[in-house]
Amino acid sequence: MLVLGRSQVEALLSMDALIDALAPAMADLSAGRASVPDRVAVEVSERDGLVAAMPGYLPSSGALMTKLLSLFPHNDGVRLPTHQALIVAFDPATGEPAALLDGEAVTAARTGACSALSARLLAREDATVLAVLGTGVQARSHAHAISRVRPLEQIRVAGRDRAKAAALAEELGAALEVEVRAVAGYAEALDGADIAAAATHAVEPVIRRPWLAPGVHITSVGFNPAGREIDDATIAEALVCVESRRAVLSPLFGGSNDLLAPLRDGLITADHLHAELGELVDGSRPGRTTPDQITLYKSVGVAVQDAAATALVLAAAREQSVGEEITLR
Repeated sequence: MLVLGRSQVEALLSMDALIDALAPAMADLSAGRASVPDRVAVEVSERDGLVAAMPGYLPSSGALMTKLLSLFPHNDGVRLPTHQALIVAFDPATGEPAALLDGEAVTAARTGACSALSARLLAREDATVLAVLGTGVQARSHAHAISRVRPLEQIRVAGRDRAKAAALAEELGAALEVEVRAVAGYAEALDGADIAAAATHAVEPVIRRPWLAPGVHITSVGFNPAGREIDDATIAEALVCVESRRAVLSPLFGGSNDLLAPLRDGLITADHLHAELGELVDGSRPGRTTPDQITLYKSVGVAVQDAAATALVLAAAREQSVGEEITLR
């Protein structure tokens, strides 16, 4: 079995290659060519945490894997990641365990990359201003990924902690050939932004309709069982796209409160979910229709994303002879 640590995974996984690979992966998911059951999770109630299992089979990439993911939101205060994960890959011909790799790096990269794919499909071609809401791992990943698909000229960073926002802005400014600045709040970050990337553990919405410019494309990946990132007015007006209708509307631990709550309250119906990303990729559903249309990609994360990323990592590891081989028997 091949074992790969986080730094190795990060070095092996190309963001450009991953964005490209996710397009056919999402099309396979929508067409039923991939096998992705609903995730299951156990609660750790005293820490408001959970551990979830996300298996997936993506035949087109030869990827058979499962991810074990923990979400412990209070880790922010103890200097540990809120999301931690391991991925086990299996040989799709025999079922033999083939690799064990860090899943935290894969989760960060594939989530940002799929948001970038949504921006490639839905954001205006001339989008130049990105608002990043949040200051953690996903905020960083989204800035890097979205900068690969649109000609960004400015990034604004906002979060609960102004010092963390300033630190992330400084880091991104050094890494990307773009003006990056921290701002005082979410409304200021969103004012005039062409793309908004929300990656928070918000209880109250950080994206509100009065703060949004015409034609903005929103990506929302945050998860809090007790909260929401997006207000009802934005959900009701936006062209809403998702990874999987089934996944986003599944019960707690799988679905999105941002959509389940207005659906439950009768503000929208299930038909309001315009398209899955895979349907945009294969052309079976249209994307943006006017420059001023607000578009929204609401993500809950699906295992085909992890499978596509895992396939890229393992192919690169074998080509470059990276990783440690261990024997379990």
